Amino acid sequence: MVPTVTPLLFLDVDGPLIPFGASGREYPTYAPRPPRAVSPLLARLDPAQGPRLAALPYELVWATTWEDDANTWIAPRLGLPALPLVRWPEDGPEPPVGVHWKTPGLVAWADGRPFAWVDDEIGAADRAWVAAHHPGRALLHRVDPRQGLTSGDFLRLAGWVG
Repeated sequence: MVPTVTPLLFLDVDGPLIPFGASGREYPTYAPRPPRAVSPLLARLDPAQGPRLAALPYELVWATTWEDDANTWIAPRLGLPALPLVRWPEDGPEPPVGVHWKTPGLVAWADGRPFAWVDDEIGAADRAWVAAHHPGRALLHRVDPRQGLTSGDFLRLAGWVG
């Protein structure tokens, strides 16, 4: 019997977890209160997203420009532990035109493991690039940045592993 490998779930913050919609929905602010310079948008984090993410059959990984701040300011507000973090190279090669700058780094980080990636900037070029350069299964799931992660997104993520 071949052991199964837990797929990775690469999580972007801005858009999927911090929606940019005009709904104005804000949630309670949790201590410690971040300096205003961190982001006034942290109030848009829905604390219910954390348990929903933790319940998915994935290994969660930050794939965000928040970098270490994701574990400092985002994870505690979602009730998540500190998560592994993709480190973006300072001066790596430029991806082909149309391919998101994160895409090659995520494929390298996954190193053949199956993965899902939730981001609000995924496009057809990213899907084609991953299909050509990643030997494992991959789901590139674009999230509507006006709404952030929805019940439908969680169903899609859970179903893909299924």
